[in-house]
Amino acid sequence: MREYDVIVIGAGPGGLSAACAAKSAGAETVLVLERDRETGGILNQCIHDGFGLSRYHKMLTGPEYAALERRAARVSGVEVLTGATVTNLTADREVMAVTRDGLQRFHAGAVVLATGCRERTRGAISIPGTRPAGIYTAGAAQRLMNISNIMVGRQVVILGSGDVGLIMARRLTLAGARVICVLEMMPQPCGLERNISQCLNDFGIPLYVGHTVSKIYGQDRLTGVGVAETDGLHQPVCGTERRINCDTLVLSVGLIPENELAAKAGAAVDPRHNGVMTDQCLQSSIPGIFACGNARRVMDLADFVSEQGAAAGKNAALFGKGRPLEAAGSEGKNRMRKGFPDPNSVTCILCPRGCALRYHGNGEVSGNHCPRGEEYARQERDAPLRTLTASMRDTKGCAVAVRSSAPLPKKELLRAARELRRITLTAEQRPINTVVVSDLLHLGIDILTTAETE
Repeated sequence: MREYDVIVIGAGPGGLSAACAAKSAGAETVLVLERDRETGGILNQCIHDGFGLSRYHKMLTGPEYAALERRAARVSGVEVLTGATVTNLTADREVMAVTRDGLQRFHAGAVVLATGCRERTRGAISIPGTRPAGIYTAGAAQRLMNISNIMVGRQVVILGSGDVGLIMARRLTLAGARVICVLEMMPQPCGLERNISQCLNDFGIPLYVGHTVSKIYGQDRLTGVGVAETDGLHQPVCGTERRINCDTLVLSVGLIPENELAAKAGAAVDPRHNGVMTDQCLQSSIPGIFACGNARRVMDLADFVSEQGAAAGKNAALFGKGRPLEAAGSEGKNRMRKGFPDPNSVTCILCPRGCALRYHGNGEVSGNHCPRGEEYARQERDAPLRTLTASMRDTKGCAVAVRSSAPLPKKELLRAARELRRITLTAEQRPINTVVVSDLLHLGIDILTTAETE
């Protein structure tokens, strides 16, 4: 059995930050166990931008954010073991994992659970009907498209108006699919105003609130869904169903913290969030076992997950040294507005403050805390720009995550995306920010890689 001062389970943004913080706080031996082939967690498939405003003070894609966290862990000297699935955790902080070298056992002075969350599936929401191909969770569809370069469908209905569902509506549209509609059983959308505006309204995708999928049609492949209005209890209303023909249904119906390892160790689970219950120091009900990020409760931003991971990692190191733990402080909150966009205002996306900028009849703008906000509001009203994030294929059939070097006119997004789909890149190793397409559509904008390719 191998001994470590701190073991971190999970190498997403929370786990990598926890490991770095544990090292900085004096833990000599820190091990990160990750079941995937590479570190970075869910960020690797989140090729859209919007990350890093709080932590790095700039707009990053998921892979770019993951690369910064990965680099920090490498510099700090933590040991990382990928392809390692943890199967058991005891109250005595013994960890068992299935690795490439077989079953291995470890013991830690302290453990940090940074296991993230999982998606609710069709079974969790009990949609009746057959079980054909073509039904995906949003995360599964995202991974297939952005990592494996597999197109999931052509005629798509999305159930759920959370941010992941909205972002997938845009991603599918830019990839050449037709998103017929987004359905939301609640009377109001759940996602950010900016995502409803930029992921749906930009492309004319309708959002139907107070509606849900009530039936599945098709045998081998999905051929359609039954859509019904919902009542005050969010249940389908008899007599309101209509059929929408489609070949793909994407479910974005909520996330659940991964708590199985905590439960095996005997740690208390919070019934409100189904995540690991912790005190103000992020310590679970079992001394020496800490939890952070989405393993505790689903958080708004990866930036906040990283910040909480750092607090948990520091306290894990302090616990191992027998020193007093430190309160983690209040959790970060995303201050950007959710719900239907107000046609007379816009949410500024240039910093975490998320100012609500209001237009006035005299042409003035109010609500901004800095001059950049007023400039953004005028641009959004008069000549809106969008950063293009997408993936391109190479000669090996792999997906290469890319973005535009600068925002381009909103009206050019679909044309630019079509052009990228026509291009096949050579299969070669490229660092982040390599130019793969110069002067796209003669707009003076290049296309850059956002993840390292092998």
